[in-house]
Formats: sequence, C-alpha cells, structure tokens
Amino acid sequence: MSRLSIPIDALTSRMNLSGRFDGLRSQSITSRFANLRPITEFFDVKRVSKPANFSEVQSRVNYNLGYFSSNYAVVFVMLSIYSLLTNLTLLFVILLAVGGVYGIGKLQGNDLEIGSWRATSSQLYTALLVVCIPLGFWASPFSTALWLIGASGVTILGHAAFMDKPIESAFSEEAV
Repeated sequence: MSRLSIPIDALTSRMNLSGRFDGLRSQSITSRFANLRPITEFFDVKRVSKPANFSEVQSRVNYNLGYFSSNYAVVFVMLSIYSLLTNLTLLFVILLAVGGVYGIGKLQGNDLEIGSWRATSSQLYTALLVVCIPLGFWASPFSTALWLIGASGVTILGHAAFMDKPIESAFSEEAV
C-alpha cells in the first residue's frame, strides 16, 4: 500500500509560501526555539501602527513571520493548551487514548489476565477504539481545531500586520 502524499507545493505556490516550510522539517525543537525573541520586543507598543496599504501589510507579514516565527509557535502552543483546558472532554479523550495505547504497549504482546478473565492485545485495542471514537466525536474535536485555526490566524496575522519593521531593516532594503 502506498503512502498518501499531499502536494504541499501545489498548496503553497499560490500563496507564495514555497520556501517558508522547508526549514521546519530538518529542525530540532531546541534549534527551533533558539531564536525566540524577547517578550519586550514581541510586545513593543511603540512599533505598532496601522499599515498604509496592502503592499505594506504584505511586506510586514513576510518580515514578521520570519523574524518572530518562534514566538508565533509559542503563541500557537499556548492557544492549543487553552483550547484543551476549555474542552475538558477532548482532553480526557486524548489522555484516555494515549494512556490506553501506552498501557496496552506495556503488556508487550502478552494477554491481560485479571482473575479468570483474559483479553488479548487485539481485543484491548478494539475496546479502546470502541470507547474512544464515540467519546471523541462527542468532544467536538473539529470545532476545537477550527477555533484554534481561527484564533491563531487572527492573533498571529494581526500581530504580523500591525507590528512595524525595525528601522534597520528599512535602511537595508533601500540600500539594495
């Protein structure tokens, strides 16, 4: 059976994002957050201004997405944690599924024996699936994911559009 391959190039070429995701595949977590900008620079109120036109919005977003990329990743993680803490049913289902898979994996293929009752690993995985799928639909993961996408988009793109570039970058663009 062949792997499902999603043509990222076809999706990103229209939005001019073709090179934006190349570095994410080869980076470790520590190197990803090595260029985390200070919070005073991230929330610098003096650099917040309304862009004059759409080309300035594009310029600011392109610059700030690269410059504050680690900070935006932290914002996304914080919004993800918030969405899980406000949807405790989804958090419970995720913990149940992960804990169940971990517990069944600890059996190392052996059967679970409780008194005279015996269950194979296949039966345990099936029971976990039968419990987690209805609970998962009840926990509304799709609405949580859509909220997370919307909240992240508004927060991150709003910050990137209204945060002006530093003076040094403006001079370096004119010199070229």
